[in-house]
Amino acid sequence: MTESFDQLGQRPDTLLVTLAGRDRPGVTSSTLATLALAGVDVVDLEQIVLRGRLVLGLLVTAPADAAGTVALRTAIEETAHALDMTVEIESGTGDTPRRPRQRAHVTVLGTPLKASAMSAVTRRIAGAGANIDRIIRLAGYPVTAFELHVSGADPDELRASLSTEAAAQSVDIAVQPANLSRRGMRLIVMDVDSTLIHGEVIEMIAAYAGCEDEVARVTEAAMRGELDFEESLRARVKLLAGVPASALDEVYDNLQLNPGARTMVRTLRRLGYRFAIVSGGFSQITSRLAADLGIHFSRANELEIVDGRLTGNVVGDVVDRAGKARALCEFAAELGLPEAATVAIGDGANDLDMLAAAGLGVAYNAKPAVRSAAGTAINVPYLDTIMYLLGISREEIEAADAEAGIVTPAPPI
Repeated sequence: MTESFDQLGQRPDTLLVTLAGRDRPGVTSSTLATLALAGVDVVDLEQIVLRGRLVLGLLVTAPADAAGTVALRTAIEETAHALDMTVEIESGTGDTPRRPRQRAHVTVLGTPLKASAMSAVTRRIAGAGANIDRIIRLAGYPVTAFELHVSGADPDELRASLSTEAAAQSVDIAVQPANLSRRGMRLIVMDVDSTLIHGEVIEMIAAYAGCEDEVARVTEAAMRGELDFEESLRARVKLLAGVPASALDEVYDNLQLNPGARTMVRTLRRLGYRFAIVSGGFSQITSRLAADLGIHFSRANELEIVDGRLTGNVVGDVVDRAGKARALCEFAAELGLPEAATVAIGDGANDLDMLAAAGLGVAYNAKPAVRSAAGTAINVPYLDTIMYLLGISREEIEAADAEAGIVTPAPPI
């Protein structure tokens, strides 16, 4: 007990009751029953359980007179003793402080997430004059993820400060304003090559033409933003002339989705999200991917095929950097959604306009120039970590899968 009524010299307005100890059924209900007998109001309430240990905090109005306050303190102490819990009761006066208007959700991801990294992150937050109001664990494997509810700092300034720390600590940090926008996210727009799938489709096709290395060099330069995307695409497609169309079937059969791709689509579709893929690759591949995964919209370039072979040309306009952003806006408009309700995910320079147009743009295992330009970067090889940025926990994902009869492998011990 930190202070008494006599020490304050005035009647307290509130009492902060904090209990801690081994978790068991009835702790919260017993404590509230004791408070109910005193006729007080509950102003605020927080409870956490960590490895079987419970911390329960209740802010309540104080009784109307000194005798009532003393009686309530005694009753709470007796209840805590019966529950084998420790208790602290702190008196306060004046209005309960309002939370600052500027609030943010800070998501921290690591594999592993070291105490030194979390120390550095929280030190940066404190250095910005902000307060951590709450911390929630979103995942323990294969990525460790925490969401910090932060108040008292401008989200844009906090993002800039924490991005420096993320690089220094080799962790991923996303900062989003704590408002309704995140709850309104309803359209996920993804790049395909090296984002939804592992590798680049054009390089896989080029292997059939014997020019895989040459195409790979040009692709890498284009993704770094060193070459005009349309010019580089047309030049690379020219090298594919003569490849049999049947090679596209073999390429599709050998595609590897990035880990977590199916989990993300499956989970967010349950919540009513819509999905789109927008690719500088080829519709002969992306349309099949969309059908396989249950993706609602798809846009990509079309390879010209004559007499069962690739001609080396692209049919129609090229889906380039501007075209990707335009596609996102058109899909959102078709769904009646503002662009702020979209999430865009990509890795290359031709994704930058799309990432900027979205409410949340995520650079996923991206080239350095893209990581530095994007507001949020994820550098772990699990696409379903995107859901942590939306406040969805691994536990919720697995519970939904279990209800659908999908068995999740047990985490490593």
